[in-house]
Amino acid sequence: MTTSPKWRSVLAPAAMAAALAAAALASAGTAHAQDDTTPHPPYPAKPAHPAHGAKPAYPVHPAKPAYPVHPVKPEYPVKPVKPEYPAKPVHPVKPEYPAKPVKPEYPAKPVHPVKPEYPTKPVKPEYPAKPAYPAKPVKPEYPAKPAYPAKPVKPEYPAKPAYPAKPVKPDYPAKPAYPAKPEYPAKPAYPAKPVKPDYPAKPAYPVKPVKPEYPSKPAYPAKPVKPDYPAKPAYPAKPVKPDYPAKPAYPAKPVKPEYPVKPAYPAKPVKPDYPAKPAHPVKPAYPAKPVKPEYPAKPAYPAKPVKPAHPVKPAYPAKPAHPVKPVKPDYPSKPAHPVKPVKPEYPSKPVHPVKPVKPDYPKHPDKPVKPDYPKHPDKPKHSGHDKKQHGW
Repeated sequence: MTTSPKWRSVLAPAAMAAALAAAALASAGTAHAQDDTTPHPPYPAKPAHPAHGAKPAYPVHPAKPAYPVHPVKPEYPVKPVKPEYPAKPVHPVKPEYPAKPVKPEYPAKPVHPVKPEYPTKPVKPEYPAKPAYPAKPVKPEYPAKPAYPAKPVKPEYPAKPAYPAKPVKPDYPAKPAYPAKPEYPAKPAYPAKPVKPDYPAKPAYPVKPVKPEYPSKPAYPAKPVKPDYPAKPAYPAKPVKPDYPAKPAYPAKPVKPEYPVKPAYPAKPVKPDYPAKPAHPVKPAYPAKPVKPEYPAKPAYPAKPVKPAHPVKPAYPAKPAHPVKPVKPDYPSKPAHPVKPVKPEYPSKPVHPVKPVKPDYPKHPDKPVKPDYPKHPDKPKHSGHDKKQHGW
């Protein structure tokens, strides 16, 4: 609400006028109440609300068939106790391998000379006619081969030691027999299928109208005769190909040095006999399986409703017949092609320059002699106590 001085001057006389009017109305009301003693008539009562209509009863649904009782699941047989396997034998500790020898450095490879550029090759001339091969001479008989000396007798190797006898494998226990399987109830027969009605016969197609014949085509005009080409001049004779220069001989290869003699291998130690394997423990017998209970009988299926017959289909309208196709006319034969002229020979090719003489290759330097390899260190002797076995 505003509190400005302009609104205060307007609200003060308005509040006074409202108070005087309320006092006048109160005095008139009291005077009217004292003079008028007749009471007012009562107001009419509200009409009664119509009652709701009765709801229709819910339709009674047919009771669902009871589900078959599931059979009791048989208990699983007790698993046999896993037998304890024998302890694995302790393997002997392997000796340490010796250190590998240092690989010697190879000598540097020689630098090859720069190859000269190849000259341009001349055009290959045509080869002359190949002469007939001369008759081959009769192959002489080789002399008889000399008899080879007798081979030395191979020495006999020492006999191998016999393996220890293996333990006899125990027989497995007999497998228990399975219980008899219960028979299943008989399956109900299916109802007979309704007979399918025959379809109506297909109507014949109507005859097509006759197609008119095509008009005959005019004959093709004759083609003009092709004139003969003028004869080409003869090519000049080809030059004779020069002979190639002789190939230079390769330099002699250096003599390969002999390899050093390898040291003899040391004798192998005698292999110890393995301990005999322990006998396998006997497996326990399997427990008998529980008897399987019989399943309850399956309820019969309700009868299927009768399938209504299919309505008869209306007949198809008659189709028009196809017209007869006209006969195709014969086309005129194609004219013969003119004879092609004979192709002349190619002209001779120009003479190429003679190849330059190829220079001789420089001799390769001799390879250095390989150094002797260092001797292998001796293997350490095997000790009964090893640190790696205890993890120290």
